[in-house]
Amino acid sequence: MKKIKAVIFDWAGTTVDFGCMAPVQAFVEVFKQYGIEPTMEEVREPMGMLKIDHIRTMLKMDRINALWTEKYGKEPGEEEAQALYAIFEEKLLSILHLYADPKPGVVEIVNRLRRNGIKIGSTTGYNDKMMEIVVPAAKENGYEPDVWFSPDSTGQKGRPYPYMIFRNIEALGIKKVRRVLKVGDTISDIKEGKNAGVWSAGIVVGSSEMGLTQEEYEALSPEEKDAKCAEVAEKFMDAGADKVFYTIEDLGEFLLG
Repeated sequence: MKKIKAVIFDWAGTTVDFGCMAPVQAFVEVFKQYGIEPTMEEVREPMGMLKIDHIRTMLKMDRINALWTEKYGKEPGEEEAQALYAIFEEKLLSILHLYADPKPGVVEIVNRLRRNGIKIGSTTGYNDKMMEIVVPAAKENGYEPDVWFSPDSTGQKGRPYPYMIFRNIEALGIKKVRRVLKVGDTISDIKEGKNAGVWSAGIVVGSSEMGLTQEEYEALSPEEKDAKCAEVAEKFMDAGADKVFYTIEDLGEFLLG
């Protein structure tokens, strides 16, 4: 993996928004509005997907589906998914600017990668409208990839489809998929990378998979941190990750020494 020419990062939970908190907050509030309280596991499991697909997936979960059917007298379908999504999008757009701070180490490591001739791409589960808020806010704080693509540029085929990665490879002018490393913080990210035939890696600390805010993570004892990190790393490996990095600094160390 030493000859990497491009790193394609995910956004929330990977390079910005420690713990991937913005979407979680919006998903929880939307379901509550319909009288259903989702668990954190239910909210986190589809993370990384296109957001409408995320809602469709949650509505199909056994417990949520049963609660919905009991409450409304019929199973939730596409109409319900679209109604929930409309509220979700509005909620998310209103808070996104608060969740665009780069995670610790991101600005420094990305600059180092660039200085060493590595190109920086990105894919996301957000749509263009959401990215129009996140991209400038992150840039103001020092983080700006060379290119980004949302599922709006691939006919709404988000993760785990590989198409956003292919758009990056094309835009960055990379000839071989094995010169590309995809880095993300969810199982969907790992699958996206594997499906594209590129190297696929997970970032553990501050990931959606870990699901802790920076304050919560820093409050853990060293033993608790180790246990939590090992648990998340194992999930990524089980999903087929080629490599797992605890932090972006570890990734920098691995690629640049």
